Amino acid sequence: MSTTENPAPDLPPPMCVAPGITGIALAQCLFNPRSVALIGASDDASKTAGRPLQYLRKAGFAGNIYPVNSRRTHVQGERAWPSIASLPEVPEHVYVLAPTESVQDAVLECGQAGVKVVTILASGFAETGPAGMALEQSLLAIARQYQMRIVGPSSLGVVNPHNGSMLTANAAFAEPDFPRGKLFVASQSGSMIGALVSRGKAKGVGFAGLVSVGGEVDLSVGEICAATLDDDSIEGYLLFLESLRHAAALRAFAAEAARRGKPVIAYKLGRSPAAAAMTATHTGALAGEDDVADAFLRDSGIVRVKFLESLLECFPLAKRIPLSKPARPWQIGVVTTTGGGAAMVIDELGTRELVVQTPSETTMAKVRAAGIGAVAGPVLDLTLAGAKYDIMKAALDAYLAAPEFDLVVAVVGSSARFAPQLAVKPIIDSAHHAKPLVAMLVPEATEANLALTSAGVPCFRTPEACGDSIAATLGRRAYLLAANAPAQPTAAAADMLSEARAYEILAQVGLPHAPFMLAELNGPDDVAIAVPFEYPVAVKVCSNQIAHKTDMGGVVLNVGDSKEMQRAIQTLRDNLTRAELAPAVLSDCRVLIQAMRKGLAEVLIGYRVDPQAGPLVLLAAGGIWTEIARDRSIRLAPIDLPTAFEMISEVKMLRTLQGARGKPRGDIAALAQAICDLSSLAVRADLAVQEAEINPLMVMAEGAGVVAVDALVWKRCRSE
Repeated sequence: MSTTENPAPDLPPPMCVAPGITGIALAQCLFNPRSVALIGASDDASKTAGRPLQYLRKAGFAGNIYPVNSRRTHVQGERAWPSIASLPEVPEHVYVLAPTESVQDAVLECGQAGVKVVTILASGFAETGPAGMALEQSLLAIARQYQMRIVGPSSLGVVNPHNGSMLTANAAFAEPDFPRGKLFVASQSGSMIGALVSRGKAKGVGFAGLVSVGGEVDLSVGEICAATLDDDSIEGYLLFLESLRHAAALRAFAAEAARRGKPVIAYKLGRSPAAAAMTATHTGALAGEDDVADAFLRDSGIVRVKFLESLLECFPLAKRIPLSKPARPWQIGVVTTTGGGAAMVIDELGTRELVVQTPSETTMAKVRAAGIGAVAGPVLDLTLAGAKYDIMKAALDAYLAAPEFDLVVAVVGSSARFAPQLAVKPIIDSAHHAKPLVAMLVPEATEANLALTSAGVPCFRTPEACGDSIAATLGRRAYLLAANAPAQPTAAAADMLSEARAYEILAQVGLPHAPFMLAELNGPDDVAIAVPFEYPVAVKVCSNQIAHKTDMGGVVLNVGDSKEMQRAIQTLRDNLTRAELAPAVLSDCRVLIQAMRKGLAEVLIGYRVDPQAGPLVLLAAGGIWTEIARDRSIRLAPIDLPTAFEMISEVKMLRTLQGARGKPRGDIAALAQAICDLSSLAVRADLAVQEAEINPLMVMAEGAGVVAVDALVWKRCRSE
């Protein structure tokens, strides 16, 4: 039957209690169950619904296994039970392998029996439309009613290789000699847990657990991973993300993982600009979905890599790099036996704005004292003649001891494949130095890569993955200010305020604006308007229903005197009439007259509460460059002053404010303070701001501050 033919059962409303087990108890049922049941287990081990039983037996799972199949007495040679109620005990974890139309009844049966955790294989829920969403909500209602937890739907399973709990239908888990290790994988894509297993095996990377989270109707990536933090066998986390869902739980997990020194590395889909979400403000247009995800992951201390290969290779490096802001930009030294290979690595680092440092004369003196005749430069090229243990080891010793380097990269050429004892062995023997050392092998050298991985040396097969992993790891930050902020707002319906009212709200967080006054749009033409500030002025329509004034001719600039003022107001009347606005909108319009201000640069600063990531603050080039250049920086809000200065440094068009090429310096300190002040809206619950934008904010000369000359604010509706 279709989902529309299988209505939700007549359930009482969910109880106002905790949603079920959490923490250690949750981890027990998820990954260390003493008993499991397989609803809909197939007699055919080659079928999707037949694989979990086969995998559990093959892996030597020591707990009780109960195949449940109402149409068979035996499944794969084992006794099959007709229902959960007929079992001799209540299983701790049930994997529902039944088709979509039977899932609801199966979950209800589990709840009534007292099952604590259910994983659902079937798809066909929220992704199919309203009927599927309703069915998904009924599953959640059942879970809440019976204090049960759900993984999925569309979950390819939960795996703990250390105890044989292979509750998965993924065909890749037929892999012999399953690679066990220290990494935990959580993936929104079911197939990826299998792909990572096979790829990890080839690289010598092992796993402590894997979970396909599916639709996350209940348990999310963040909550599942958080439940495993007390497991000492897990030293790091790999996340495969398709979107940001349940972001608060993910951020809370990442913060605690950072506190415990367990790196979290993520590969997220969605870098295409087609994912950008347009809203009424430039802030919404500029802060597209992937920009928001990037800021969220970075500010949560999560290492975001761009290449799938980096996801598996990055952990040893992330483990070595502290999650904190360094006192200076990272300085990288490169030692190589192949100039071409090193050039590829340097190129990849350079495209990510990481600079390779030239060694000091003191360091070069140590190199020469070891009998190495290399020339000082960005790369210490030992050439093919340097593919010898003593030479490579001496070079590495000198570079690792050099105070000018924070990280050393060793690039090895052809010898890595057939004679790893020459240039690879000295890297392994230097692995335990206090300074991070990474390796990139130019040839395909599987045995050497496996040896490096086994020794804990971060090693990379390609220059792209090498550059990606270094940049992603060095770039992660432990801001975590938003995680500690009280009363974080969530996305809600909001009403736009007029520009005049917007200034009043923004002034309450310390943001300055150019002086203005209000006048009537339809006032008498023969009465001059007394302006309490000097001309020239800007004359603008002021309404809480017109966001983009310029688009309908609602702005006249450089008005020089009272006569020009009357003409400007008449121009506004004419343009608004041509715009064919509703009478109610026209009657609400007033005129805002504002003193003109000219700064050294125009910037946009924006704030919005993202539906997934929460409060954000954005800085971008302002004026006509806002959408043309898309030169911007985004952080989770609130932020501190050092972070604001960092944001300013990331917007390329603002580098002129630092006095470049003899130009006057702008008031960067005032700009940084303004960004901080706007971001504080995240903790001002009394102001209830959903979205705010100043564009442009004029940056004046050093010491003269900043001035807002246009603003938009959306305030959350009272009913929210």
